[in-house]
Amino acid sequence: MKDTTTRLTAARGLFLVAALLSFVLSVVLYFGGDEIEGIFVGIWVPTILALGAFLVPRHDPETRERVEGDRR
Repeated sequence: MKDTTTRLTAARGLFLVAALLSFVLSVVLYFGGDEIEGIFVGIWVPTILALGAFLVPRHDPETRERVEGDRR
């Protein structure tokens, strides 16, 4: 279970780093004179975060089963 938790944490971190890099790149492009390219790259930020939310589950299945079993 710890290995799964570590992998999920690493995957979430990877998506956050990718979104942060996209944000920084968009700011650099926008204020560097390429406004259209900066706006285009800025649109990637919510897309990357949404993809991360879709692909990386918030709770792992083992924890969910244990919590649902406790409710019964």
